[in-house]
Amino acid sequence: MKFFIIIFGLLFSHSVLAEDTTIDMLNKGEDRSMVFSKEIVRIDAGDTVFWKSIDKGHNVEFIIKNGVPEGVDKFKSKVSKDAEYTFTIPGIYAYWCTPHKSMGMIGFVIVGDDLSNLESIKKVKFIGKSKKIAEPLIAEIEG
Repeated sequence: MKFFIIIFGLLFSHSVLAEDTTIDMLNKGEDRSMVFSKEIVRIDAGDTVFWKSIDKGHNVEFIIKNGVPEGVDKFKSKVSKDAEYTFTIPGIYAYWCTPHKSMGMIGFVIVGDDLSNLESIKKVKFIGKSKKIAEPLIAEIEG
């Protein structure tokens, strides 16, 4: 009997340990407008991030060119809709709100404490205000 309990625990421990994270998409943050409530999120592989459309006009789009680990497919949510993504590939994911990327509405998800694609992240072509906002965030990730 003990053997079955151990096997059951091992089989389902990942789903029990998985944690979900919610990020709000906002028109106004503490310091500036057009922001994600959390700009850097650290999670484990298998965890899901939920983006809540608190204010209308926002979405989430992975920055495919240099901004995600190898093997990650395009992800772009609809504007003004909640979105979710379950992260299975370790690494750093850079994303932005498509309509507000030039206003600095960007964020990063770090999966499994894997920084192996950090040099690639540094090559992302952020535009407008996103350039200034990305620099200290990347420095914080680099730690």
